[in-house]
Amino acid sequence: MPASRPSIITVTARVLIVPYVIGLALIVFLPASVASRATGIAFRIARFVSDLTGISLSTSDTIFEFLANIALFVPLGVLLAAGWPRLRPWVIILVGYSASATIELTQTLLPSRVPTISDVVANTLGTIVGCLVVRTVLTTSRERARRTPVPERAGGDHREAVGAPR
Repeated sequence: MPASRPSIITVTARVLIVPYVIGLALIVFLPASVASRATGIAFRIARFVSDLTGISLSTSDTIFEFLANIALFVPLGVLLAAGWPRLRPWVIILVGYSASATIELTQTLLPSRVPTISDVVANTLGTIVGCLVVRTVLTTSRERARRTPVPERAGGDHREAVGAPR
């Protein structure tokens, strides 16, 4: 039996993982002063929320940095789950964890970076969220396809359309 061709979603996810990994590498390995142009958005939001609510800037910055780290790895979970749909979720989560741990360990060598365990936790959570989104969509679409009746063919028997034995 010949191997089936991957879907357009699978191919697209496999292609998009390359620019995602390049962008991720730029964000996490460039000096903090350069990377802050992209990551400074979380700080600006934190400052806005702090001014609006009276929560200390330190607290809101910590929360938004954690949320930004989750958001940073959601695409990894999405792209891995969509690009390699037969991968078990625990493998995808392990890849996200390993990538995050590697990033944080490498940042110990960069003078302008501060590695933290909370980044590993947040990045792993992001991978889990991305994987869950794809798995939920796939499961929902499969169930919907199973419940949708196959229309009868013109002039044919309904059992032929669904491959039921006669």
